[in-house]
Amino acid sequence: MTLKDQITEDMKNAMRAHDSERLGTIRLLLAACKQKEVDERIVLDDAAVIAIVDKLIKQRNDSVTAFTQAKRMDLADKEAAEIKVLQAYLPQRLSLEEVTAAVQAIVAQLGATGPGDMGKVMGAVKAQLAGKADMGQVSTAVKAALAG
Repeated sequence: MTLKDQITEDMKNAMRAHDSERLGTIRLLLAACKQKEVDERIVLDDAAVIAIVDKLIKQRNDSVTAFTQAKRMDLADKEAAEIKVLQAYLPQRLSLEEVTAAVQAIVAQLGATGPGDMGKVMGAVKAQLAGKADMGQVSTAVKAALAG
């Protein structure tokens, strides 16, 4: 069963359980997937669905920050609840130590030496760790590896 099929099943289960908050978040995710398929005329694989989930979580995190600064805790709590629903569709994330080790291995493999190689390293790291790690952590680890 693909990740998209699992999300569709979860939507049906949320409908049956009359769980409107979960249902709304899942529908939003499926709409984003469908939009990507229509725009690019492709069928999404699991990696592409994970990338969409990552993007939606990042948007929600940005919203939580903005709502918290504006002292709108009701809206921040709603966004945080959506994040919890979306995180269920992500694979197990790598720890900071695992990310750092993987980045250092790729830097050594590519023979990268300084900040000028950042793009080359990020391209290789993104291909290897996409969906498995938070890209913010990855970027920090790459900067640290290239600086030292």
